[in-house]
Amino acid sequence: MNQLQNEPSLYLQQHATNPVQWYPWGNNALEKAMDENKPILLSIGYSSCHWCHVMAHESFEDEITASVMNDNFINIKVDREERPDIDQIYQTAHQLLTQRTGGWPLTMFLDPQTQLPFFGGTYFPPAPRFNLPGFRDLLMRVSSTYQDNKTDLEAQSKKLSVGLAKLNEHAEVQGIDDRPLLSTARDQLASRYDPIHGGFGPAPKFPMPANIERLLRHWAFSRRNDAVDREAFDMALTTLTRIARGGIYDHVGGGFCRYSTDNEWMIPHFEKMLYDNGRLMNLYADALGLGPDPLFESALRETADWIVRDMQHPQGGYFTSLDADSDGVEGSYYVWRRNEVQNLLDSDEYLIVETLYGLDKSANFEGKWNFHRRDAWRAVTERLSLETEEAEKLLESAKAKLLQRRSERPAPGRDEKILTSWNGLAIKGMAKAAMRFNKKPWLHSSQRAVDFIRDNCFDGNRLSAVWNNGIVGHDGFLDDYANLLDGLLVLLEAQWRSSDIEFAEALADLLLSKFLDEDGGFFFTAHDQEKLIHRPKPTLDDALPPGNGTVTVALLKLGHLLSEPRYVDAAMETLDWARASIEQYPAGHCTLLVALESRLYSPEQIIVRGPQQAIGSWLTLAREGYTPERCVYGIPYDESGRVPKQLPALVSTETRQVVSAYICRDLTCETAITDFEDYKRKLKR
Repeated sequence: MNQLQNEPSLYLQQHATNPVQWYPWGNNALEKAMDENKPILLSIGYSSCHWCHVMAHESFEDEITASVMNDNFINIKVDREERPDIDQIYQTAHQLLTQRTGGWPLTMFLDPQTQLPFFGGTYFPPAPRFNLPGFRDLLMRVSSTYQDNKTDLEAQSKKLSVGLAKLNEHAEVQGIDDRPLLSTARDQLASRYDPIHGGFGPAPKFPMPANIERLLRHWAFSRRNDAVDREAFDMALTTLTRIARGGIYDHVGGGFCRYSTDNEWMIPHFEKMLYDNGRLMNLYADALGLGPDPLFESALRETADWIVRDMQHPQGGYFTSLDADSDGVEGSYYVWRRNEVQNLLDSDEYLIVETLYGLDKSANFEGKWNFHRRDAWRAVTERLSLETEEAEKLLESAKAKLLQRRSERPAPGRDEKILTSWNGLAIKGMAKAAMRFNKKPWLHSSQRAVDFIRDNCFDGNRLSAVWNNGIVGHDGFLDDYANLLDGLLVLLEAQWRSSDIEFAEALADLLLSKFLDEDGGFFFTAHDQEKLIHRPKPTLDDALPPGNGTVTVALLKLGHLLSEPRYVDAAMETLDWARASIEQYPAGHCTLLVALESRLYSPEQIIVRGPQQAIGSWLTLAREGYTPERCVYGIPYDESGRVPKQLPALVSTETRQVVSAYICRDLTCETAITDFEDYKRKLKR
């Protein structure tokens, strides 16, 4: 056993029996490296990462390789999900050193005195292949270089330090107007769009929810300017359709995998991450505001059911991820042999499954089939001469049998730590789905997740980033506060609870006191957290939305809801600070562009008060369609939660038996509307 044996992280536990003398990140390892003057080998990954497992089996479990590592390096293993601050910094450093994007596993070699990297890469094979050096040979060369060329390495480290410092320096603002910025982002996304299969760029293809949302919002607001951008609409909807039909979606059990290895979304990298599913649920719920779509409805419904069934801790929080591998074999849990499906289903059920998922075509994954809709549902039912209702029943019964059979297989590993940041994204997606389908179990699921985080990861002054089997981990980062606040605001729309609005205010106040830079923007780490070689202020969209984008959007929402100028001012100052970065590449800042839209299209809050049983129809009407600038809150009179200070009528006792609706824009509200027909007319206007 090495120094990881007492770590709560599942990923670190997976390496606790390696012959490598791993250390967790901390003073013990860092001081040992300085004392022994050995470079640090920093390896960053996560528990459901397929290539992390591959490198572990090939190199870290090999006695000879481990001996070379132990003799020449102080070896530190980091779970990127528990320490996104370390991961973010060294991914950036890798990109500066190599001029290539990073990934996992990330392998970096650090100077023991400065912790600055002097060489790095991602996966390295045990012997030369894929145009990569063999890992053991690389270790010897790196060690030799460190011993013999320290002067050159010091000069390189200084350059890297300067490069990291410049990342927080922004160029001068060019002065591009808001509307052209939004149009440029749309055009940049269009230039990368795959017109055949949807999505952006070549394989590997990631869903990129921020890009899809940007196009949907661009289309929605283009209608106001009498220049409807149908192409933006088609790009967004085609991508959502291809993803939901593709093999990146689990057609048997629900939920989306992280990315597709091909252009057609057919074969995924089979790991399932909570954050992807939260963000995609949010998108599909929004898209269903455009009108009914059976494909989107089934994807949203099945994903929500999967999260409740397989990804929720009995106490309420959401688990982190499912591994790509089962018994060391990638995808084996999800793929099927044709005869297995034939033997399991009756003839009518099998005919539907065969036609819909291409079992009558060649196998698409190592001699087996990963389900992928080859054709539209209507085309399948017409080809089989089936009524839609009959076909839906056959497909439903077939899926139930397949899910039951699959549950008997060795299951992929599940990382059961609770990450606050990712829970915020899932809470938002579940709450959106609950509103779209009026499903109380999903609403209660998201409320239980919030209650879990508040009870276990929040002490009134500090939010924790992770909870793992009763152990509370590191102090929260910007994403933890921002994503949870954003999720809370959507949950408040789904159902108002005084505990949630109080929690939201507490998080917003802590964001301002712990993370806000007086020069503009929010740091990823709090003012009192561990000091590393760089302190980023992220603005670019990535696998997760950037903290500065999410916090800006969330503070604007909360500021308008509570008529609190401190929140609005902080959001607008962050937007001004990020302006030059946005201008350099608008399409890379889709989350921040949501906040930018508020300058062109005033955010709208609709607040409905009345008896609990009477306000439902008023809320349903306001939530119809796709209205991205609108937030709708129902605050029943039997609820003692805070309400906007500018609206004393909301807490009046004189109209408790009457429904009153308030339409608010730019921190001001119209007079109360008590007539439903008048309310209809004003919403239509």
